[in-house]
Amino acid sequence: VTTVGVFQIESRAQMTMLPRLRPRNYYDLVIEVAIVRPGPIQGGMVNPYLQRRQGLAEVTYPNPELERVLKRTLGVPVFQEQVMEIAMVAAGFTAGQADQLRRSMAAWRRAGAVSEFRDRLVGGMLNNGYDPDFAESIFRQVEGFGEYGFPESHAASFALLVYVSCYLKCHEPAAFLCAMLNSQPLGFYDSSDLVRDARRHNVEVLPVDINESELDHTLIPGKTLNPDTRHPEPAVRLGFRLVAKLSNHGIEQVLKARQDSRFMSAEDLVRRSAIHQGDQQALSNAGALENIAGNRHQAQWDLLGVEQLPGLLRDASAPEEQIQLPLPSAGENTVADYQSTGLTLGDHPVYLLRDQLRQRKILSSVEWTQIPDGRHTRLAGLVKVRQRPSSAKGVVFMTIEDEHNPMNIIVWEAIVEKYRHEVLNSQLICVSGVTQRSQGVTHLVAKQLEDLSSLLLSLTDDTNLATQSRNFH
Repeated sequence: VTTVGVFQIESRAQMTMLPRLRPRNYYDLVIEVAIVRPGPIQGGMVNPYLQRRQGLAEVTYPNPELERVLKRTLGVPVFQEQVMEIAMVAAGFTAGQADQLRRSMAAWRRAGAVSEFRDRLVGGMLNNGYDPDFAESIFRQVEGFGEYGFPESHAASFALLVYVSCYLKCHEPAAFLCAMLNSQPLGFYDSSDLVRDARRHNVEVLPVDINESELDHTLIPGKTLNPDTRHPEPAVRLGFRLVAKLSNHGIEQVLKARQDSRFMSAEDLVRRSAIHQGDQQALSNAGALENIAGNRHQAQWDLLGVEQLPGLLRDASAPEEQIQLPLPSAGENTVADYQSTGLTLGDHPVYLLRDQLRQRKILSSVEWTQIPDGRHTRLAGLVKVRQRPSSAKGVVFMTIEDEHNPMNIIVWEAIVEKYRHEVLNSQLICVSGVTQRSQGVTHLVAKQLEDLSSLLLSLTDDTNLATQSRNFH
């Protein structure tokens, strides 16, 4: 189960840390939350802690006094409180001086604030008999906290939310998804990412429907049986709030008119709800009328018929033969889904392009799982996340997604400069690089990048529609 959507541990860095740290209890989560921060990273605390936790390095302490301070984190300072205690125990700081040090660490945007304490901290440790190399290493760790480190109390509060969120995501995934969707926008992931992750874990998600949806996303009885209880798991019905360009007033009109009875046709919808043309178009574009019209094309045609024959002319007109329009292609439906709701429950764009990608010798994410460490690989996917942390020295971390899974890409600074356009602007990207597998974490280290966004145009014959498909990323 992934941590997509889980507060504090949903970032790329946290997802990479989880298989290495392998939290087993609540306090492990406290450390997990705190250690993936610029302070511990730049202070060189992460690898020593992991090596000690994994039994690859011995847990040692300079003396019993510091063992008392550092024992809960295996001899490596992770929290601000530990830094303050080290200053008092090892360097002879008073409580007031330690609090001044804490304040300097809290002022993490003020460059050099912690450096003012170097002579006092290192000198105090040397006067108390500590090894010079150890004293300097402690200061480097303290200096790292000046780039943002967590107090233990702060991390403990966040870890409690992590624990509860993980429990809900694991045991009540539909309810978790529904709540996350109703709370958008937030976090690293948009509605498309949350829905796709939930569906990978067998959550049933149903489309926006003119007769079934409410304003918000809702839980309804589903068809998937829980293997333990044999009772149906809840499904998530997408709500009208997801539909682009649909007004709140239009939603209110639809819900009020629907109280009497279900809508039977596009004409019935327009007559009873009196929604304006823009709201009609928004609903038909989102596929919300498919159950009463058959498909998007038919819904749009039926709505045009209602618009062309208003009032008395409509009542007096002779009945016309129903015209059956061609069904929209899978590509047209996919593009329309992304444009109107930002996600699709149909075919993923990369799935529709898979034949073209195979001709370019591009593997799927499933095929990639069979590629060993160190082997050259070509992958392609929609660009979902781009991150360039200040602590990463110019490295860009990308997450791309194909029809099966997300894939993690590392782009070193020199490659970023060489392929800046592709890194910053691609919606669909091909990455050629070297597979890197270590401790349950897999990356592709990029060597070449190619912008394949133009392939998205082939998903529909309507060039204008495809050109606007910016919502793919």
